[in-house]
Amino acid sequence: MNFITILIYSLLFHFPFMSFKKADTRVFELRIYHCNEGKLNDLIARFQNHTTKIFERHGMQNIGYWLPTAADNNSLYYILAYPDLASREASWKAFGSDEEWQKVRTESEMNGKIVNKVESIYLNATDFSPAIKKSIKNPERIFELRTYTCYPGRITALETRFRDHTVKLFKQHGMTNVAYWKTIEKDAANTPKLVYILAHKSEAAAKKSFDDFRVDPKWVAARDKSESNGKIVEKVESVFMKPLPFSSIR
Repeated sequence: MNFITILIYSLLFHFPFMSFKKADTRVFELRIYHCNEGKLNDLIARFQNHTTKIFERHGMQNIGYWLPTAADNNSLYYILAYPDLASREASWKAFGSDEEWQKVRTESEMNGKIVNKVESIYLNATDFSPAIKKSIKNPERIFELRTYTCYPGRITALETRFRDHTVKLFKQHGMTNVAYWKTIEKDAANTPKLVYILAHKSEAAAKKSFDDFRVDPKWVAARDKSESNGKIVEKVESVFMKPLPFSSIR
């Protein structure tokens, strides 16, 4: 028995409730499909009946599928996971040449193209994210995708604030922490963004939770201390979403 093994057993003996979280090293991809007018239902049907199964066949893990709740929505948001970026490229190449996919795409677009534009954002899980896995609750929840753009050089301060304070305070105010990521930037000079998903009972419940959170003395103290050297967050973007029936997170 080596030193590391002895140390782990010793810690577990003295601290039996202590857990060791394994780092999630997968690469995630947030994909946003903006549809041509009147084509969103065709896209949903194609994913539900065919695409998700073909993804899995080629080593892509379906994480979640959602539609924004905005009245003028014509987009589908979804997240996939891969072992690494090289696997991602190999999987998409195999998917694109898959005969079943080619047949499905051709048949589904006989009356016109479905997708007008695709956005793709690569992500790494943060060390303070809950385990990103299948999660189905009843009654159905509303999800909120939030993206934080930081001032240059301030992402580490934001991570520290979330790790030490924000995540716990969100939970105390009735919000469910689903997943936290940092963007993988093509240009190393660019500051990564923090992207995360919360679950709420409803949009009204989300508003109430955030209203209470913002005036919580613990949050105010943590925010002020973290910003002693200047503001951290330049911009916050929020999208409320409802899960699709075939999403593994809903």
